[in-house]
Amino acid sequence: MASIFTRIVNGEIPSYKCAENEEFYAFLDINPLVKGHTLCIPRREVDYIFDMEDDEIARFQVFAKKVAIAIKEAFPCVKVGEAVLGLEVPHAHIHLIPMQSEKDMLFSNPKKSFSKEEMQAAADAIYAAYKKL
Repeated sequence: MASIFTRIVNGEIPSYKCAENEEFYAFLDINPLVKGHTLCIPRREVDYIFDMEDDEIARFQVFAKKVAIAIKEAFPCVKVGEAVLGLEVPHAHIHLIPMQSEKDMLFSNPKKSFSKEEMQAAADAIYAAYKKL
């Protein structure tokens, strides 16, 4: 059975796409900590980020860096935080979270809820900034 993230990459489950290339895909977290909270994933299904080959994980981080730059442009913030947890979904992923303070990175915080229109506008803003890089 494919992970939910593989199903998103394959277009079987809709997502709010923020960026993509031939190897990686970025989309909004549907249970965000803040507006602009984005997940970056490899297109190939790999459970644990540290199971990735060295050159692949390097490319993954470079992709995440470009997405973070786009997030910061779309959602002005002090910095974009990065977190790798990976216990809930068996597919490697990086959380990118626009931060005004370190408290924005607390996964114990209540999750935010935004309308479909707000989510689409956020994804579109990040994608537009990403395409300029």
